[in-house]
Amino acid sequence: MTRKIAPTRGAMRRIKASMSLAKKGRDLLDQKRKILMVELMGHIEEVGKIQEEMKIIFASGYESLQTAHIVMGIRRVESVANSVPIQDNFIVRLHSVMGVEIPQVDPISPDAPPVYSFGSTSPTLDDAYVHARKVLALIARLAEVHTSVTRLAVQIRKTVRRVNALEKVTIPFQKKTIKEISDILDENEREDLVRMKLSKRNQA
Repeated sequence: MTRKIAPTRGAMRRIKASMSLAKKGRDLLDQKRKILMVELMGHIEEVGKIQEEMKIIFASGYESLQTAHIVMGIRRVESVANSVPIQDNFIVRLHSVMGVEIPQVDPISPDAPPVYSFGSTSPTLDDAYVHARKVLALIARLAEVHTSVTRLAVQIRKTVRRVNALEKVTIPFQKKTIKEISDILDENEREDLVRMKLSKRNQA
C-alpha cells in the first residue's frame, strides 16, 4: 500500500464506507454536470438568437440615423442625442441553479417615449430612437445571458475536475487499498492455518 494504513478488517470496512460515499458523490456531481450542461446549452442558443436580432435592429436603426443626419444635420442630431438621459438604473436579481448564481436583469421597456420634442426632429430620428431602445433592451438581456454562460461554464469545469478526481484517483486508490488489505488478511489467515496445523501435528 502506498499509504500507511493498518491492514485490519476495521480499516477495510472504513475504506469501503468511504469508497461508497465517494461513488455517491461522483454520481451526484455527474448529475449536477448534466443539469448545468442542459442549462448552458439553452443559454448559448439564446445568445445566438439575441445577437442575430441585435444585428438586424442595429442595422435598421443605423440606416435611420444616417438619414436623420442628412435631413437634420449632424450637429442637431448630436444635440438631441445629448438630451437623452443615460440609462443606468438596471435592476439585477440572482437565482441559483445547482449552486450557481445566475443573474436576471429586469426587462427594459423598448417602448419608452422619447424625452425630446417631436416638433424639432424628423421621423427618421424618431425611428432611430425606437431602434436604439430595442437594442438597449437586447444588450441588457445579452449581458444577463452571457454572464450566465460564463458562470455555468466555470462551474461545469470545476464539477468535471471533481468527478475526474473521484473517478480516476480517489476511487481507484480505495479499490487498490481494499484489495491489498484483503490480500494481506488472506495471507495472514493462511499462515495462521498453517501454524495451527503444525501445532496440532507437533502435539500429536
